[in-house]
Amino acid sequence: MWVMALLVLPCSISAHGSSSQSANAAAESATRAPKDTRENLHSLVAIPTLFAATRPAVVLSEKEPSFTRQLVRVEWRIGDPIDLWVIRPDGVEKPPVIIYLYSYPSETDRFRDEGYGQRVTSGGYAAVGLVSALTGQRYHGVPMKEWFVSDLSEVLVESAHDVQMILNYLSTRGDVDMNRVGIYGQGSGGTIAVLAAAADSRIKAVNLLDPWGDWPDWMAQSIRVPNDERPRYIQSQFLKQVAPFDSVHWLPKLKGPTIRVEEVASDGITPKICQKRIESATRRASGQIVHYKSVEELLVASTNGRAFQWLKDQLRPVAQAQAVAK
Repeated sequence: MWVMALLVLPCSISAHGSSSQSANAAAESATRAPKDTRENLHSLVAIPTLFAATRPAVVLSEKEPSFTRQLVRVEWRIGDPIDLWVIRPDGVEKPPVIIYLYSYPSETDRFRDEGYGQRVTSGGYAAVGLVSALTGQRYHGVPMKEWFVSDLSEVLVESAHDVQMILNYLSTRGDVDMNRVGIYGQGSGGTIAVLAAAADSRIKAVNLLDPWGDWPDWMAQSIRVPNDERPRYIQSQFLKQVAPFDSVHWLPKLKGPTIRVEEVASDGITPKICQKRIESATRRASGQIVHYKSVEELLVASTNGRAFQWLKDQLRPVAQAQAVAK
């Protein structure tokens, strides 16, 4: 089931990602693109004029029974093209739009699935999916010893910038309602969602599933960190570098969007102590918290597209929301 894929690391994926990522790194490391030094990796706010944007290209367009799916290739950072999946429901002129960002080391397969497309568009909502930096098709141009966690601060900031640039792109399309924008983030995608919402007021609702955060404890205890690399990530120098981009720091600062955080007690990637601190930060932002005792309980609660219903409800027009409540 697709929800299981959100939480359980397949046995074919190593600590540093999938075999396809390793192959990409080996093939492309010799042609590594130079970093665009104009991008400020110390600020969450993206400055579009500093990016060398290329014209978006529609690579694929598919018509399914109840929705249309497009694969759009966008590129605003030199040597880092992004496969953006835009899924729009039939019969809705300008639907609300939700960005879906799953945890490292996710791929884009779910965005091609017909059942997934039906779930995210049901009720008349558009969905936009991508993977974060150094994940899936974007794992390239770095030495193989480098990966998501080793380059964490850079990856988080670049991905938060990506969300803002995607919103800029969506605003040029004219086929989604930019006044009703939400973001669904799981794991590392949840952390990025928090950072993006802190930087961009266009995001009106945020749904997080086991977001990463509380970096000192996360680095010390998360099963995502290989034990042979852990000593490096608990050093003060590394923790100082990632501290400004901690969801525990930014969650209480989110005063605009409505927030919900879902936590699975059995999740070892986000340790219990981190969950508690994220929960405390969420309460300070007046956010909603939902607890699940196990993955199985989450699966039951998420069937038939219910995983996304809260977020959709936050983006309904006021009149429609009041009618549903009655």
